[in-house]
Parts: sequence; structure tokens; C-alpha cells
Amino acid sequence: MLSVQFGELTIRLELHNLKLNEECQKTELDLLQEMHEKAKVREEACKQRAARRYNSKTKSHLFQEGDLVWRMRGEARKLVAEGKFSSNWEGPFIVKENLRNGAYRLQHLDGREVPRTWNASHLKMYFS
Repeated sequence: MLSVQFGELTIRLELHNLKLNEECQKTELDLLQEMHEKAKVREEACKQRAARRYNSKTKSHLFQEGDLVWRMRGEARKLVAEGKFSSNWEGPFIVKENLRNGAYRLQHLDGREVPRTWNASHLKMYFS
């Protein structure tokens, strides 16, 4: 058993100054807004760097109405009989309408309309 005296101050409590502590807390609170602003600036810079890096790798496709394009053929539309040698692109199709947000309406060469809109990333220019 150890005999411990209750109420004896430790070094930490002896050196603790309440007024100095309050002043330091007020200073930290004043600097807190500045730290938040710096973090927002760093976050925005990081987002811009990531966007610039991503956009440098992407190719923007701008098709005009009347252009001939290939359409990417998904796995569901490939013929099973052809196997892995089936083509990855089908077409050509005519760009009927540019929806100005990267989406296009297509039509077959005989004038039949393709049911859905197609994103520019799934189309490529047809050169005859």
C-alpha cells in the first residue's frame, strides 16, 4: 500500500495559468477562420489540378448535324456466332441532332431513327 496525499498539486497544476490559457484560446479561435480559408484554397487548387489532368486525357468530340459516325457496339449487341472477332463498332449512322450536352440523336442511312440518344464518347467519325 502506498500512502498518497490527496489534494497535493502536481507540477502541471502548479504551472497552469488560467489567464494565459484564455488568451491562447482566443488567439487560436481568431486564427481558426484563417486556417479554414487556407484549407478551402488548397482544396480548390487540388480539384483544379485533378480536373486539368483528367481533361488533358479526354478528347472532345464535336459532331455536326449530317456527319457520318460509327457507334460503339456493346457486348449485348455483338453476335455470339462471331465470337471475339466480331466488330466493336457498327454503322455508319447520320447525326440527326446535336443536343449540345455531348449527346446526339442518330438515324440510320435509310432514315429510320435510332431509339436512344448517344453520348459522344461512344461515337467516332466515319471516314469513307
